[in-house]
Parts: sequence; structure tokens; C-alpha cells
Amino acid sequence: MIGAEWITVQLPHEWRVARIRDTTTIVNGFPFDSKDFSDGIGHPLVRIRDIFLDDTNVYVDAPEVPEATIDTGDILVGMDGDFNVARWRGGRAQLNQRVCCIRPNEEVDARFLAYLLPAPLKLINEFTYSTTVKHLSSFDIQKIHFPCPDGETQRELADFLDAATGEIDALINAKQKLLDLLAEKRRTLVAEAVIHGLDRSTPLRPSGIDWLGDIPAHWELERSRWLFTERDERSETGEEEMLTVSHITGVTPRSEKDVNMFEAETTAGYKLCFTGDLVINTLWAWMGAMGAAPVDGIVSPAYNVYTPGPRLLPAYVDALVRIPVFAQEVTRYSKGVWSSRLRLYPEGFFETFWPVPPLDEQKQIVARIAEERVKIDKLATATERSIGLLKERRSALIAAAVTGQIDIPEAA
Repeated sequence: MIGAEWITVQLPHEWRVARIRDTTTIVNGFPFDSKDFSDGIGHPLVRIRDIFLDDTNVYVDAPEVPEATIDTGDILVGMDGDFNVARWRGGRAQLNQRVCCIRPNEEVDARFLAYLLPAPLKLINEFTYSTTVKHLSSFDIQKIHFPCPDGETQRELADFLDAATGEIDALINAKQKLLDLLAEKRRTLVAEAVIHGLDRSTPLRPSGIDWLGDIPAHWELERSRWLFTERDERSETGEEEMLTVSHITGVTPRSEKDVNMFEAETTAGYKLCFTGDLVINTLWAWMGAMGAAPVDGIVSPAYNVYTPGPRLLPAYVDALVRIPVFAQEVTRYSKGVWSSRLRLYPEGFFETFWPVPPLDEQKQIVARIAEERVKIDKLATATERSIGLLKERRSALIAAAVTGQIDIPEAA
């Protein structure tokens, strides 16, 4: 496994290379029984998913295990997946299995160690071959070697990185908020356009449908049974383009997505759908898994396919079914005992009401949506790129600092 291989630069001559085994105490999590988990009774429990949080909302109603007890400031490492590292901020708690705590001795600053640990753990992750979830052991961590200046230098470096990464993280958070606002603007834009039209001066009338509210007075209101026909044609060979349906991307060719799931031996007998058809994932309709097919293809026999009539443009259909309130509406007509197992069958879908603008107005609506989406997506792409650059800058800054490659007063 990884020892000092991750240190690829020459360290300052006064620095030494230390080993985790010799400078820390490692506390392994305890395999608490999930039947003892509670909402507020017992001791706070930190699981692998909680290490970045300020606290935990899961408790374990069982006697405290001293050897699995952690406190504020302890370094936590997730032993599965990406081997994430974080300093715990939530006070005294119990540590669950598949998380370990690294507690440095007096010669190592915990903040300094927490900054440098992700680099060797990332290398371990890259050398850990697994087709499923990757696993780490405390023995792997003990073998890690790391640059170790004197205590005062460690504290100076940690202080510098606290300030520098804090500024970078604040920028990243601000940009992430911008991404969230752009996503909300996009959703609002589409919802307003397909329900209320583009002209705000147009007189409105009550639709009588809760999810629609007021609609332009000259628009029609129609049940979907009069707007769509169900298509249930089957592929003889299964050689057509396979399409997938999700609540995030709508209908897309499977070849364009990274899908790691079971594939049937043959897709003969799968349902045919043609460009513009509305495809609904029967099981996940309540989440919004539906949309208009962008190309001809085939879909799972468990899905439902509907062909819009001449009063609806496929692009308008796609925009309307992708707004959250429509998913909420079809949930009312879905069947199932559990909310996560609701299914939308044709008889339920045909009960829904649709606003039907004139065709020329539908064309204007989808054109405006496309135009605004281009602008929003362009800004979102630029923002995501800048977030990526900031994260690279953060990693490079930490790597340079913990290996003595930058002068702290000058960098500050």
C-alpha cells in the first residue's frame, strides 16, 4: 500500500518524514446494531455519511462504548467509497463502523494532518481495484508517511490554510448558490411560460384546476384522454435505439448515459416510440420521470407511450410534463400502497387536465424557453468551470503548503 510514495517533491531540509503509526492513535468505529438507532434517545452516532456535518440526527440507544467515543476536533476518515477526510465538529459522540478516528499526539497538529491526509488516501483509492465499493482498513492508514515540520511550523501552516481555504470555500459556496438560483430560474421560466404564457397583459380566467390556477382566457382546457392516444407497438428485433427515462434528463438515448444496471438478454418485444411521443416511466412518474422522445427508439415494456394529437406540439408537451407541479398532479392519479411505489397507469394519466394554447402560441413558448435556456446554461457552465478551477486551486495550495513548497508570510 501507500507509504511515502505520494510525496513527489523535495521537502525543506529541516523537515522530517513521519509515519501515522508512530504519531497518532487510531480509533475504529463500533458495529452498533441498527435496531438501536433512534431519533434522540441515547448517544449521538456518527456514520460515514455524517462526517462532514456539524452534528448528527441519529442516536444509538445502547451503552456508551469508550473505545468508539470521539469529540470535537478529531479527524474522521470514511473507510468506504472515496475515503473522505473531515474534522468532526459535533461534540462527544459514538463512532459507527466503517469510519475511523485519527487522533494525533502532541508533536502533530490535528489541523495540519487533516489537510494533508486526503492526498495519500486519494492515491490509495486509485490503487484499490474494486468493481463495487472500495474499502480501506486502519492498517492501510497506519502505513502512511507524511511530511512533518516542527510544531510551530505546522500551526503556522494550518492557520494559513484555514484562512486561505476559508476564502476559497466562501467563493465556491457563493458560486454554488448562483447555480441553485439559475436552476430555480430555469424551472420558474418554464412553469410560467407553459401555464400562463408569455404576454403578462393577457386576461386570465380561473382554470378550476388547483395545479394550474389562472390561465390565459383564450386558452382551452382539456383532459389528456382527448389529447393523446396510447401507443403499444412492439419491436420485433429489439435493434432500435434504446431510450431511458429519468426525472433529471427526461427521455434520452441510453448510449448517451453512463448506465450500470442489468440489461436484458434481448430487447425484442420492447415498446416502440417515435420522435415526439410522450414516454412515462410508470414506476417513477411521481418523481417526474417523463418526457418527449427526441428520436425514434424503444423503451421498457413497463413504460407507457402516448402520441400527442394535432393540438399539442411535442416540445410544449415535454416542457409541461417536466415541471414539478405536473409530477405532483399525476401522483393524485397514481396507484399504490406506498408513496415510493406508486404507479401511473394509462387510466390515471388520461384523467389529468392540460392547458392548450393555440399552436402558434405554443411555438412562441417553446422558442422562448429554448432561447432563455441557452443563456442560463451558458452562465451555469461558466460557473461550474470556475468552481472546478477554485477546487483545483484549493488542492494545489494545500499540497504546496503541507510539503513546504511555499513561504507562508509571502503567500499570506
